[in-house]
Amino acid sequence: MNLPLVLGLLVAAYLIGSIPTALWVGRAFFGLDIREHGSGNAGATNTFRVLGKKPGSFVMAVDVLKGWLATSLAQVMLNQGAILPDQLLYYQLACGVLAVVGHIYPIWAGFRGGKGVATVLGMMLAIAPATVGVCILVFITVLLISRYVSMSSMTAGIVFALLQLLPQFRPDNSLLLWFGFVLAALLVYTHRANIGRLRAGTESRVPMPWDKK
Repeated sequence: MNLPLVLGLLVAAYLIGSIPTALWVGRAFFGLDIREHGSGNAGATNTFRVLGKKPGSFVMAVDVLKGWLATSLAQVMLNQGAILPDQLLYYQLACGVLAVVGHIYPIWAGFRGGKGVATVLGMMLAIAPATVGVCILVFITVLLISRYVSMSSMTAGIVFALLQLLPQFRPDNSLLLWFGFVLAALLVYTHRANIGRLRAGTESRVPMPWDKK
């Protein structure tokens, strides 16, 4: 194992995840700290809520890319002979998790970030694209019906875990199966405040592209 390369790329995964997209967009183009408005999170959902559709879409796209790019660093390790083929999934998960941790606790933004949903999406898109493709359709469907990103995220996360129980989507490595259920549980846990607002009917809805200004 090329330990310096592996450690360097693991650190790089965290640093990529730490890029505070919502914070930088808010400061550069609107002169505000997104964490001081709306829900207080530096993520795509709050960007949609506070800054609007275009900034929100950009932030979401970049945050998804962060997760995908960081997770893909494991493939670089494999290509360079730093890890063995049967270790690839473990390092994909490690890189992806570090990117998510970076998004939630970004070193570039005083360790105050977002919830990491978009970064998790990018991470899993790099690992299980077919399963995630179905979950994206679920997310979009629930969002179009409900206008709640929180509900859409939790539903998609739960569907991801359940899909892997089906033969068509069952992963070769059972670790990914268990990780899917842990991920779903974490999504529900991190959205517990949103669940409270959903039950109270006070959760904010996000605007759609065709909504009138």
